[in-house]
Amino acid sequence: MEEPQSTSDERQKRWKSEASFFDEHGTAVLPLDPLTIKRYSPPHRLRFNKEFRFHILGDLTGKTVLDVGCGDGTNAVTLAKLGAHVTGIDISPKSIATAQERARINGLSERMRLICAPLEVVDLAPDSFDIVWGDAILHHLIPELDAVLERLTACAKPGGLVIFSEPVNFNRTLRRIRFMVPVRIEATPDERPLEAAEVRVIQRRLPDLRVARFTLLARLDRFVLPNHNYERASPIRRGLTNTLALIDSLLLAIPGFRSMAGTAVFYGHRR
Repeated sequence: MEEPQSTSDERQKRWKSEASFFDEHGTAVLPLDPLTIKRYSPPHRLRFNKEFRFHILGDLTGKTVLDVGCGDGTNAVTLAKLGAHVTGIDISPKSIATAQERARINGLSERMRLICAPLEVVDLAPDSFDIVWGDAILHHLIPELDAVLERLTACAKPGGLVIFSEPVNFNRTLRRIRFMVPVRIEATPDERPLEAAEVRVIQRRLPDLRVARFTLLARLDRFVLPNHNYERASPIRRGLTNTLALIDSLLLAIPGFRSMAGTAVFYGHRR
């Protein structure tokens, strides 16, 4: 059935707005820091969100990975450097151009395929990927979340791993308090953290869904780490970050604190 014109126009407007937002936020293109590769290689410290995700991925040698909303290619080149063959998708032409340059200067162009297109319409072959990876992408797609997840899970191989890290809002009171913290927030117009309703949508597509919660006190990292760079921070700053992450892991394991997480990792397997 043909899509109604009003819906199509709304989609086009949203895609243009999102692409424009990400086109304006460029990053420097540098060779991969050896300390970054070391950090995301085993053994992993599971109290850190991204290290936890790389632990779940396991050995990436020869694996095919779809990086959903790959942005400037930071995650994609790390995945490729650790042995994966990566397909990255993003709506922003500037981000894709940056990712291509990042792949080139790191000698990873042959391991990376980069596509500029909206997720809702990109041509993805079914049963193609060992891993579908997304980093803070689903909360931009809430109006079409179920349809997007249907497409993404279909392109994973049967039994393939699907893993996302997303901002979450399971405690409205805490979220209001967080907004009182004087932190500059850059966001697209329609995005918001995932709530319980969205988690149910994800679980319909990933029946064995597991959720790992992060970022309670660790939200204060931005005041501790210059440019959010853990690897090159001073020992004192890394120690403070480690302490915050440790306290988070202890608190978020307590039922009464679980709803206070600011981010969560959602992972499961295609049926």
